[in-house]
Amino acid sequence: MSAPLRALTAAAAVLVAATACQQPALAEQAYRAPEAAVRAVEPAGRRTAVFAGGCFWGMEAVFSHLNGVTSVVSGYAGGSRAQADYETVSSGTTRHAEAIRVTYDPTVIRYDQLLQVFFGVASDPTQLNRQEPDVGTQYRNALFPLDREQARVAAGYIAQLRRLDPWKRPIVTRVEPGQAFFPAESYHQDFALKNPDHGYIRRWDAPKVAALQRTFPQFWKSSFTPG
Repeated sequence: MSAPLRALTAAAAVLVAATACQQPALAEQAYRAPEAAVRAVEPAGRRTAVFAGGCFWGMEAVFSHLNGVTSVVSGYAGGSRAQADYETVSSGTTRHAEAIRVTYDPTVIRYDQLLQVFFGVASDPTQLNRQEPDVGTQYRNALFPLDREQARVAAGYIAQLRRLDPWKRPIVTRVEPGQAFFPAESYHQDFALKNPDHGYIRRWDAPKVAALQRTFPQFWKSSFTPG
């Protein structure tokens, strides 16, 4: 693990942060996840959703290219405010997962459609406490419903995917309602936008963004929505 980030300058912290996402690897194959049988019924106005699926750089990069998404913020979910900092979460000893908070317009893209992207492109729901090449509970695959409707839709969609069994492996995605979200340090925000030539971004996250465009063209937008 890297040296304590509190002791580093912001510029040096970015370099150290690269080790947290470990070594570059190829993105998993995209899956054209089906439309949800249980659709979200959401009131007009901006809504938020929280997802965890490995290193938050890649999750942020994918969801920032969706029509109807107005903000994506990298952060931590599942643990306490006192432990919501990069150094502590990276130790793997907290309940936190690296996560993103997505703000979206449900008249353009619904919560169940965000789930299509989450399961189809953004993460592999069959990897327990990891998203290759990142290992640890902080990289677990998890949904953090913010209300009963999101919890209902999430449960329905996971059940639907389990019936289809497209991966031929068990889905291990956790549903963890009632957890607070805490934004990550500023140098993690919009990381793929600011560092497109970073080795990890090019080898791991850029393929996911390309897969999003190819697999879900109906949701795709070319511009990156900053947090």
